[in-house]
Amino acid sequence: MIPTADETHDPQLRSWVESANDPESHFPIQNLPFGYFDVGAGVRPGVAIGDQIIDLVACRLASADTSLSDLALLRPKLSRWLREGARQRSTLSDALLPMSNARTLARVPDNYTDFYASIDHATRVGRLFRPDSPLLPNYKHVPIAYHGRASSVVVSGTGVRRPWGQLKTQDAAPVFAPSRRLDYELELGFVMGRGNELGKPIPIQKAEAYLFGVRLLNDWSARDIQSWEYQPLGPFLGKNFATTVSPWVVTTEALAPFRIPATPRADGDPGPLPYLHSEDNARRGGIDITLEVLLASARMREEHVPPLRLSLGSFRHTYWTAAQMIAHHTSNGCNLQPGDLLGSGTISGPAEETGGCLLELTEGGKRPITLPTGEQRTFLEDGDKVIFRGWCERKGFRKIGLGECRGVVLPAIEYQSAPGPA
Repeated sequence: MIPTADETHDPQLRSWVESANDPESHFPIQNLPFGYFDVGAGVRPGVAIGDQIIDLVACRLASADTSLSDLALLRPKLSRWLREGARQRSTLSDALLPMSNARTLARVPDNYTDFYASIDHATRVGRLFRPDSPLLPNYKHVPIAYHGRASSVVVSGTGVRRPWGQLKTQDAAPVFAPSRRLDYELELGFVMGRGNELGKPIPIQKAEAYLFGVRLLNDWSARDIQSWEYQPLGPFLGKNFATTVSPWVVTTEALAPFRIPATPRADGDPGPLPYLHSEDNARRGGIDITLEVLLASARMREEHVPPLRLSLGSFRHTYWTAAQMIAHHTSNGCNLQPGDLLGSGTISGPAEETGGCLLELTEGGKRPITLPTGEQRTFLEDGDKVIFRGWCERKGFRKIGLGECRGVVLPAIEYQSAPGPA
């Protein structure tokens, strides 16, 4: 079942952690996202509250190896203990530390799968290459995905090297060179809290019970490498060099007030096959998460120019829900595991300004974006900082956020002097 709102979502709740009461905070007491951090004493789980972290090991609520499913069960208790007037204040105060003093981490998942859930993104990108038939015949029938590289998943703030790969120009043989068309992809990352046994699919009616929460995700993409290599087997070096995630995972319980119906199918569209349909998913399978992309070039930062908003959209428009992704992923008996990461695919909306990547916003590089400094961008340049932000708001409930997902593009390595065997 999809979680429903309860007393932990009461908008009148206030915390004795004063920064959590700031209306602009992404992490009020109604949120309480989980993550991992290090202050020199080893990696341990924590909970974000305002601009602070609750060290769950220090307050003896968890160990470094506590499972995600067990961590999720702590949210109601922490909600009570963090409220104004709670007698547990003294217990938790000793386990409180400023986020600025900690190094937040993203535990590398065992597996990473990237979906293609936004029909608006699929249509606009498809139109660039197949104007007369932008969507492939299978799109409205099956959640499309590919298996990504989990070892290159990094946490927000980690620099991303411009990748090398084979590039094909129109009239020349391929060359091996740094990507010239580096892009970001605005996504959500769904984190599994439980797994299923090999050979035993997860039915869509139970899929939400296996989901731990949601984080921001940037699936960096080298468009020129990708376009040459992806046929016939799909993405490879154009994608696997880096995927950035935000450090805090907002639980499905915290997101309960922001559930909405799954995107209705247009007239003439096929309905989902029975294994991809449930009444609960149709009524509340969507999530209304606002998503923002900003860019700050190196020059903008040097001149103290604020980041430029490139797009503002929402996850509410995606064609496939998280439950449908999980049900399809396991429908052949594939065994998902706790901590596995499922990317939504680039999230775009119906309007052009909601495009979730530069490939869409610049129409494949034909329509440059002008920055406040007069610089222009069709794709990312070295030194560019990309910032994702996400939040949920609804009348009668406290606004909660997913924090930020940041990354700066670093120059490509000098390949001839790269470390490694001769």
